[in-house]
Amino acid sequence: MKNRAAANGRRRIGGRLGSTEEVVERLDQALRGVGIILPSLRVDPLTGASELPDALVDLGRCNIQVASRLADVLRKAAET
Repeated sequence: MKNRAAANGRRRIGGRLGSTEEVVERLDQALRGVGIILPSLRVDPLTGASELPDALVDLGRCNIQVASRLADVLRKAAET
């Protein structure tokens, strides 16, 4: 029997239920809201297609400017 979360296409992520695609979209929008664009952000194709309860999110690769901006945003958030 399939995991019920996987069977209905929904997964529990961080205590919040949503499809893997919805979670990736929320992450993309949150990052864009602070000026960060990860061009390769996506659902990991292997775990996303599996019956595992939690798919992985592939953050992909980015250039040094984006990595530096991401580090700055995270550092600032940690200070608040």
